Amino acid sequence: MATLCVTLKSNLRLLIIPDTEAHLDGHTIITHTYSVFNNIDTGNPLLIRSKESTPHLENSKDPDYYGFITFEKPGLLFPYTADVNLELNLEEVTELIEYLNNVRDNPSLWPSND
Repeated sequence: MATLCVTLKSNLRLLIIPDTEAHLDGHTIITHTYSVFNNIDTGNPLLIRSKESTPHLENSKDPDYYGFITFEKPGLLFPYTADVNLELNLEEVTELIEYLNNVRDNPSLWPSND
């Protein structure tokens, strides 16, 4: 699954990078962890590529990093681990999880890796 861009109801623009993928017959079938960044330059391919190529999940020094969401049991358990400097509030986390669940459940919404 490719990087996702979303704007929450609070007008917070986020860049979501899937971190773990499994493939079956060349198609992405599951992603477990999503790194969350403030999207300061919506759609800039250079910014997206630089963030995609950086290891996330632990001790990110990126000033736009909000942490990550893990889908441990899709539909049941998805903890949010905030970064030290930036943190989403409960409403933002809930909205983001609902958005990600919708994307995960509807392959037609998956962005292309092209």
